[in-house]
Amino acid sequence: MVAQQILRELNDYFLKRSERPGGGVYFYRICGYNEDVGRFLARYCEAASETGAVIEGRIPNPDERNLDYYEEVMGLDFRTDETFIKISLERWLPRISQSQREQIAGALRDSLEEMRREGKNDHMLKNAYIKFMCWLYYRFEHLISNLGREQVPGILYEGGVGKYELRMLRILSQAGCDVVLLPEQGEEGYRRADPSLSVSRRLELPGMGAFPAGFSVGWLRKEARAQKERERICGAPPAVQACTNAWIQGSGLSDILTPIADRGKDSRFYYNCFLRMTGVPDRLTYQEELYRFREELERSGRKVVIVEKELPPPSNEEIGQIRRQPCDDSERLITELSVNIVYAGSQELQRIMRRAFMEAAAEEVTVTGGNPNKLTSRAVHLLCWLKRYQERLFQGWKVPEISCFIYLGGCRNENEAFFLRFLGRLPTDVLILAPDLGKKCCLQADTLFELCYDHSMELKGFPGRDSGVPMATAAYHAERELDSVLYDGSGLFREQQYRKATSLILQSIYEEIGILWKVEVKYRPGFAVTDNTVTIPVIFAKVSGVKDGTLKEYWAGVDRFLSPDTLLIPGGPCLRPQEDNPIRSGVTQFLKNGKLLRSKIKSHPAYAYGVLREEMQDHILDKLQLLLDRRLIRGTFENGTEYTIIATVLNLSRNMVRMLQRFDFTGRNPKMVYIHTKDTVLPLEDSILTAFLNLVGFDIVFFIPTGYQCVEAHYNEPILEEHRIGAYMYDLGIPAFDSGSINARRSWKDRVFKRG
Repeated sequence: MVAQQILRELNDYFLKRSERPGGGVYFYRICGYNEDVGRFLARYCEAASETGAVIEGRIPNPDERNLDYYEEVMGLDFRTDETFIKISLERWLPRISQSQREQIAGALRDSLEEMRREGKNDHMLKNAYIKFMCWLYYRFEHLISNLGREQVPGILYEGGVGKYELRMLRILSQAGCDVVLLPEQGEEGYRRADPSLSVSRRLELPGMGAFPAGFSVGWLRKEARAQKERERICGAPPAVQACTNAWIQGSGLSDILTPIADRGKDSRFYYNCFLRMTGVPDRLTYQEELYRFREELERSGRKVVIVEKELPPPSNEEIGQIRRQPCDDSERLITELSVNIVYAGSQELQRIMRRAFMEAAAEEVTVTGGNPNKLTSRAVHLLCWLKRYQERLFQGWKVPEISCFIYLGGCRNENEAFFLRFLGRLPTDVLILAPDLGKKCCLQADTLFELCYDHSMELKGFPGRDSGVPMATAAYHAERELDSVLYDGSGLFREQQYRKATSLILQSIYEEIGILWKVEVKYRPGFAVTDNTVTIPVIFAKVSGVKDGTLKEYWAGVDRFLSPDTLLIPGGPCLRPQEDNPIRSGVTQFLKNGKLLRSKIKSHPAYAYGVLREEMQDHILDKLQLLLDRRLIRGTFENGTEYTIIATVLNLSRNMVRMLQRFDFTGRNPKMVYIHTKDTVLPLEDSILTAFLNLVGFDIVFFIPTGYQCVEAHYNEPILEEHRIGAYMYDLGIPAFDSGSINARRSWKDRVFKRG
């Protein structure tokens, strides 16, 4: 019988018979997991499939047909002596050699004799013998035929193990077969079959823990088949692989500048860096450091690509060059997409890129929840960007060269993050600079090394010779630092400090409107700044009736709302459909699937807001989109009203545009007073305008002495707060508030009664 040996390392399982001490075999149970165990099991599963046996679950008992065939061939004779067993094996397994029969017969006899010593009677021994013979014929004949050869056959057994299964495995081990046992319930489950723990040895390695969720022999075999399919389509795996960040000192830019020859000497690896620097160590010296860093990189002769602020999205032409087919199977989808990676300059680099793509995409399956459409979209973006940058990064590449990809600003979305995770596996250093702490980089990766600093800084571009990026002075940085002390979280605000805002309609009593009207928004209840977005508490109210029926006091009350930043609409309508609107003819081109096509809007010849500061243009378009999304105006996306909305909002008066340009989200907001004394409903365009201005941040009060539903007629929601202050009055004339908003102020008597 062949003796069991003690492992020096897991790979001893793959030694040939002549390379093993005494030509022995290994029989180990594995009840824990680490990466070494995972790699070993994948390799051993493949080897056992070729020359041995892979068993998933318990070995099934012989069925009635198996037993009938055994009885037909072998009869019912039974003895436990070795001669009888050898003769029986010659008749039962005629294709195996004499030496193989002798090995099996000796091990089988010893097992039966052991059972007799344990108190089993002849009937029980005969049943066990027939079971073992059937298992040898139906389950292990291929393995037995390889016994005694230079390549030792192996068994990988996963599942519940009973006493008879364990005896069968020991018989095969004693006959010259390696065994790896993965007990279904770990050590506790195994102990029930082998209380003395003497049949097999337990594998003990540093860092072993529980097996990963979903791990199984079936998964190993599936992965092996997938690997072969990948190799069939994509070719052999690369000869070198990444050693990422293991060699760095954690010093940031100087790590990137480390000469390639000083990073490592093992020819199996290329030594790359995957680094993100969040914030800046020193505002005064940071730009100068980047400038010198760039110059030294360029002097070193390494290939460098610098991308600022965003990765420009792939064009339709770039996307059209990516071959893809609809596929619900993620593995197949990834493999087929990888064929798009072609690099004629280096077959080895092409293999590296394809392997990196498949590994990164396999991780992305989890991120996307297995959604094939999301995975395809992200993969297409990645492949387009790779085609765009690969020549600049890798032209003439040879091991161990390392290029450098620098992304200033940080990843804005998951497409960019996926691409950089992929790049981090290639022979290139990936450096992500996120100096502005207010703009978070969404990239997450296990291999990413991050340096975080306390100071924040906004860079317009990467400094360098002829880059056009200004170099800030010490005084400039000092002023910015003073700004951060004065305005960050202090309750004080710098002029135009924030770029985004959202409106919140205040609910109040009528008497409060006059008070709040004069108060800057930052002092109103509900004001807040969250994630760099200002919540602006605004007034959007309708005042119905005339208090006490006294017109003089009523018009004096209206006059108190007028100021230089108030837009007065006396009688309406503010907008007339028949008025010239140069942008109306193009509005049908501005909308697709309910979303504004902002680039088309801004490039239209009649677009009048290009003179506004960029953040105000974005604010206007954001609120126009919100007006459409909320369907505040009746008929939106039903009868073409959405096009009227777009035409109205994109054709504001010059006075309104100037008011928006002056608007500071934390200061005094612009205002509108709309007086309507007629028995008519406001035009649709006026309802659109006032709803939009409310979303933008205007305070708006409608004075409606009639109390009629003339304002709300075109609204889908009760967004106006109505205040009934007195009796309804009709057919009122509106005094000439001719100096209310722009001229020198006179007494209310002069303005109401036109006295000079």
